[in-house]
Formats: sequence, structure tokens, C-alpha cells
Amino acid sequence: MDGILPLWKERGMTSHDCVFKLRKILQTKKVGHGGTLDPDVDGVLPICIGKGTKVIEYLQDSGKIYEGEITIGFSTTTEDRSGEVVETKAVDLPLTEVEIDQMMGTFIGKIKQVPPMYSAVKVNGKRLYEYARAGETIERPEREAIIEHFKRTTAPVYDAETKTQSWRFQVTCGKGTYVRTLAVDLGAKLGYPAHMSDLTRLASGGFSVGQAVTLAQVSELMEQNQIDHALRPIEEAMNAFPRINLTTEDWQKVKNGQVLPLKTFNLKKMPGELIAFFYQEQLVSLYKQHPEKSWLLKPSKVIRNEV
Repeated sequence: MDGILPLWKERGMTSHDCVFKLRKILQTKKVGHGGTLDPDVDGVLPICIGKGTKVIEYLQDSGKIYEGEITIGFSTTTEDRSGEVVETKAVDLPLTEVEIDQMMGTFIGKIKQVPPMYSAVKVNGKRLYEYARAGETIERPEREAIIEHFKRTTAPVYDAETKTQSWRFQVTCGKGTYVRTLAVDLGAKLGYPAHMSDLTRLASGGFSVGQAVTLAQVSELMEQNQIDHALRPIEEAMNAFPRINLTTEDWQKVKNGQVLPLKTFNLKKMPGELIAFFYQEQLVSLYKQHPEKSWLLKPSKVIRNEV
């Protein structure tokens, strides 16, 4: 069984929980996920199966779309609703839509983020959440993130009793973006401690909500021998890369991992970081520019050497 399964991860489960359960349901060990989702977050989690596991890193690097809710008035240890409150500041005068929208607009483009303490980023050989669980806070290096779209999608709601204000949003962002941190940083710019009070992932790795199936549905499809209805071809994960269709002659060279001149494919320069080679409509290999000889292409990852 090879391919990619767009799974709808339900809340309360880790991404690893999903992989563990799917290994049993699908009766195969070669299962991995294409981008971690926190337990409190639901949404699209691409699952790679069989040869599909060879493209996991490219799914993890792809852009993602989320919808969620930001609440200003207090912040938490985890930057989301599951953490303990660490700072409060009453919102005595609700912010206007114009104030919120103008500030959200300042986050479009390349931004800098400091990863949250409760994250899997490694510093000095340990993951940040390990320090956090031990009650330690350490200095974290800034990381660059790309925000393509960040818009408010509902009117802000003011809670006079808790002196907080919330609104829903949608964001399209690049790899490595922490939406929790985006909520916290937006709050800080607006003058308030804040946290991400809700989050759902709508799309990841080129797969969206409409394609996603739950664990229960996967189990049912397996029982009915219809899992192919949910399984997507590996090729769909490569839509973002320039594609070259190989001749039979070129395929013989590619399947043996040969280094090839750019001019073989009438290329004067690399059209992207990687080129996806296809033969008979199947993804067979990914090539990159030779690190020392810029006129040559060398294999980056072999997907199939038999078609």
C-alpha cells in the first residue's frame, strides 16, 4: 500500500497517536505523518504510507491554512487555552475592528518568531517542552516565518464579565510558523497579553478539509476493501515542484542514479530547488543542482526505481 491519506485528526489525540492507530488499521508499519498537530488542534494531517513516507519532508515543508480564534486579556504558559494563566490585563475599552485589522496587516510577509517554550524545537540537544516541563525557561533563537494571509473573519466579541475580547481569523502560512505565537505577538502589538483560544487546520501539504477522512472512516473503508477511495497518489504531494516527463532513454539513466546535465532537458538554470522527474505518469525521482558543478543535476531522493 503506497500513497498519502489526508486524515482528519480529532482533538485530544497527538499526531503520533494517529500514526500508531493507523499502523494497526492499515496493517502496515510504513506509516508517518507530514506535519505535527497539537492535541488541542483538529484538522488535516497528511499521513504517508509505504513509498509515500519518502515524501514526508516535503509535506512538512509545505504551506498550511488554519482558522482559529484569538483572545486578548490574558496569556498562558502554552500560548493556547490548555496552559496556565501567566499574565492578565483587563480589556476595559474594547478594540475596534479597524485597530485589529490594521495591526493584523503588519504581520503579512516575512516575520520573526521566537518559538514557544512548549514546542518541539531543539536547543542544546533538548526539546523546548522538556525544559518547560522542568520549570525552566531558556533563550530561544528567532526563526523566520512567512505569512501570506492573515485576516479577521468575525466581528470581535467583548466579554464584559471576564474583560476579554475575542475574534476568529484565518491564516495562510509557510513551514515552521507557530500560530500560537502569532496570536501572542498580535496581542502584544495591540497592548494586551493574548493566547490562541481555538485552532483548526484546513489544509496541509496540498490536501484540504474536503479530502480528509476520520480514523473511524478509514477503519470502515478497510473493512469494505475500499481504502483506495481515500488514498491519494504520492504524485499529488509534488505539485509544487517543477515537473519533467522522462523519455525511456532518460528513465534508464535516472533509475540508476546518474548525474545529468541541465541541457539534457533544455534547461539553462534550475527552475526551482528540486525537480520532480516523472515516467509513465509516476513520480520516480527528485533531482537537485550539483553543489559543485552548477550545470549538472544529481539525485536528491529516489522514489521508485521500477515502474
